[in-house]
Amino acid sequence: MSKSIAIKKTAIIGMGALGLLYGNQIQEGLSSDAVSFIVDKDRFEKYKEKKFTICGEEKHFNIELSDEAKPADLVIVAVKYNALESALDTMKNVIDDHTIIISVMNGITSEEIIGKRYGKKNIVYSVAQGMDAMRFGDALNYTKMGELRLGVKNGDDETSLMKVKELFDTVNMPYTIDEDIIFRMWSKFMLNVGINQTCMMYETTYSGAITPGTEVYDTFVGAMDEVIKIANAENVMLTEKDKEIYINILKTLDPNGVPSMRQDSMSGRKTEVDMFAGTVIEIAKKHGIPVPVNERIYATVKKMEETLA
Repeated sequence: MSKSIAIKKTAIIGMGALGLLYGNQIQEGLSSDAVSFIVDKDRFEKYKEKKFTICGEEKHFNIELSDEAKPADLVIVAVKYNALESALDTMKNVIDDHTIIISVMNGITSEEIIGKRYGKKNIVYSVAQGMDAMRFGDALNYTKMGELRLGVKNGDDETSLMKVKELFDTVNMPYTIDEDIIFRMWSKFMLNVGINQTCMMYETTYSGAITPGTEVYDTFVGAMDEVIKIANAENVMLTEKDKEIYINILKTLDPNGVPSMRQDSMSGRKTEVDMFAGTVIEIAKKHGIPVPVNERIYATVKKMEETLA
């Protein structure tokens, strides 16, 4: 392992598609000692000897019991919204005053939630975009790794950001430092509110959602239009042009692929509808903005969740 970089040990919370994707990249770029997945007791027994495959290649990762874990230089939070509260407990022993935290979760609220528990000083804001990674069972597959957009709020100290940049350069992690990371987070939130929820609600693929002239497409763009309205009310100037940019990104992904919320429903898991439509509805109420598309999605998905295993 390189001794010249500031971040020598990374702890990852969550072994879903993104956790495995980034954990593998760091391990391949440094060594198996450079990254560990931190889990609670139940998951430790399940995962400690498990081997995963990534694009068909067998992989083995370090799994550490949360109660025995030691502070890490970087923590990557890669869990579902429904698991964030328990993740905050799982990660308690890997956090100290120097630990940098990145959330690669969907939505626009996870950094604030994490910051309330562990402080905001060392949080680097992040948006994961452009990947088509899908994990089913022990297998992760993707055709595009996408990139991480990184940044700090305007005027905040960039020391932690530069340490992450150094690590990512070392392991060839695709990333871009974004001058307005909050705008980028809202942009990705707009996309996720559209594509994640639509693919889940209509049980369809990327191509099924982005084909114009259908009810599915109208729901997809209608949900995003409502995010533009509430973003503007929150002084985040999303536009129709931004919507088109993200729709074009979707066109570069595997047309038969599905986003994370559809993957959850296919695996019988509860979805992140509260983080998507739920957040839209909450912010819209604050500003008196009607959001009928997201209200319909929320009601429909909640009903669908009742039938999940």
